[in-house]
Amino acid sequence: MHTATPHAAFPAAAPGDAPIALEAQYGAHNYHPLPVVLTRGAGAYLFDDAGRRYLDMMSAYSAVSFGHSHPVLVRALTEQAGRLAVTSRAFHTDQLGPFLQRLSRMTGMARALPMNSGAEAVETAIKAARKWAYKVKRVPEGQAQILVAEGNFAGRTTTIVGFSSEAQYRDGFGPFAPGFASVPFGDAPALEAAITPHTAAFIVEPIQGEAGIVVPPAGYLKAVREICNRHNVLMICDEVQTGLGRTGALLACDHEGVKPDGLTLGKALGGGLLPVSAFLARDDVMAQFTPGDHGSTFGGNPLAAAVGHAALSLLEREQLVQRAADQGAYLMARLRALAHPAITEVRGRGLLVGVVIDPRVASARQVCEALMHEGVLTKDTHHTVVRLAPPLVIEREQIDVAVQALARVLRSLA
Repeated sequence: MHTATPHAAFPAAAPGDAPIALEAQYGAHNYHPLPVVLTRGAGAYLFDDAGRRYLDMMSAYSAVSFGHSHPVLVRALTEQAGRLAVTSRAFHTDQLGPFLQRLSRMTGMARALPMNSGAEAVETAIKAARKWAYKVKRVPEGQAQILVAEGNFAGRTTTIVGFSSEAQYRDGFGPFAPGFASVPFGDAPALEAAITPHTAAFIVEPIQGEAGIVVPPAGYLKAVREICNRHNVLMICDEVQTGLGRTGALLACDHEGVKPDGLTLGKALGGGLLPVSAFLARDDVMAQFTPGDHGSTFGGNPLAAAVGHAALSLLEREQLVQRAADQGAYLMARLRALAHPAITEVRGRGLLVGVVIDPRVASARQVCEALMHEGVLTKDTHHTVVRLAPPLVIEREQIDVAVQALARVLRSLA
């Protein structure tokens, strides 16, 4: 009988290192986490297996917008879990309808289709846009085109990475689905030039997160809206990361008074407790789905609906959208006041901020590792940008702690 033995690259670890060693030995190496083992979270804080406290300045890529273990959301989760968690969509439940109503009314969209991950919401948007193009716009079958912005990040499914402009996300995973073309982000004339009679939709992040917290020029989204109107093209805003208050508005597209034809939400919609996402759209777009066209065993489950509904209520009750605007302005001002030569730019909106580090001084990863030792946790993107996107419940005193920690790290690198 064959007996499995540990891989030579992963010798037995000391007890304190066991979780990291076990993850390395038995898990796929598709992430490069900071070397910290977290066991607990509360509000804007995280705690490791030695009891050390850290300020969370990333909030799980905006999924923990309400802070860790918010008592209102934990109560909604546990009470619903004690009654009914999953039934599939083969039956109605008492939780889904009220959740969809509140979500649709808050965002101003006609209907919502619940899913689980953000990538699933984007995949749903793609299916809706294509069928709308064939049934409503009368694009010849199989010829619908969807435009995307360069630098986009919408998830990791094979369709989505197929239209990514990041080489690593595509390497080794083809062949990819046809029917997509990229245009420069923030360039409205380039979008209009790329549109053809077969163009179904333009999918765009109002602020690009994974690309490095890239904010488009003022007026860009409004120009995109006008272009899409002229050419009968669906404008679909990917707000999986920016939605639900992160940028100081309920939706990032609200900053320019733009209403999209389709909208994807996720991350914060699950209250930092479980995966909840949704595709929302106007009536004629959502009407393309008929029974059997699309679905998900877990999408819209009563547990997710109860938590999502509670999260939306909490967002309004605690005025977290305005809080993100106020605290974000304070964070940006404090960061810019550092005026350190290692910082080449501070950009973002609300509590979605990117600090660009001069690669001649240090990599953003080095900065994040040093911040960890200062009691602040966050992650880099694209090797040059340090994300600062804390829970929306963060206090100004906590922002001061994070900025002071960054100042100490930068001084040590100089």
